[in-house]
Amino acid sequence: MDWHQWHQGYQGGGLAGRLPLVQDQLRQALTETRPGPIMIISVCAGQGHDVIGVFQDGPRQADVRARLVEWDHRNVAEAQRRVDAAGLGNIEVRQGDAGLTDAYVDAAPAQIVLLCGVFGSLTEPDINRTVGMLPQLCDENAQVIWTAHRSSPDLYRQASAAFDRHGLTRRHTDPDDRFGVTRHQLVTQPTPLQPGRRMFEFADEQTLIDIGRITLS
Repeated sequence: MDWHQWHQGYQGGGLAGRLPLVQDQLRQALTETRPGPIMIISVCAGQGHDVIGVFQDGPRQADVRARLVEWDHRNVAEAQRRVDAAGLGNIEVRQGDAGLTDAYVDAAPAQIVLLCGVFGSLTEPDINRTVGMLPQLCDENAQVIWTAHRSSPDLYRQASAAFDRHGLTRRHTDPDDRFGVTRHQLVTQPTPLQPGRRMFEFADEQTLIDIGRITLS
């Protein structure tokens, strides 16, 4: 997958339809988060579309910092360009492996975590492992915004089951939303971040074909 080319979907493709739904949930999460500083972590942040637009016009701008973690250097450069153009010094764009906990040292625990466009590239065991490790990224009562495209067989069901299994409660879902934009809240206790741990690794193309996955999620 060419992840830089994939982002062309924000220019009128399917991702353009998903974006406002994710941003609406991010604004809602910001509104509901307790007073004080807010840290946002965006996993596989791409070019930062989910977060940057909300920072420009969203609530509680003075309280918020964010770390956007992305592997593709072209997407990192574009995200940084957009951050600089908007004058958003409270957003850090970091190139790195978003599947490793090392990428979140000094950012976790966060009050809001975004996992958008991630699960569609994972096998079910890696979805479960990633959700199971969210308490390491999350502060108490943190909110997690995630997506899982409903047209991919079993993907949304697998992701939802993992959240139910690992102590997160549902705050928002819309059965008519084909992108599966969902928000959960941590109800178990956070745990300390353990550096050097792998949360997930993207499956190869053939594996994704074999399990009927698409890559819009």
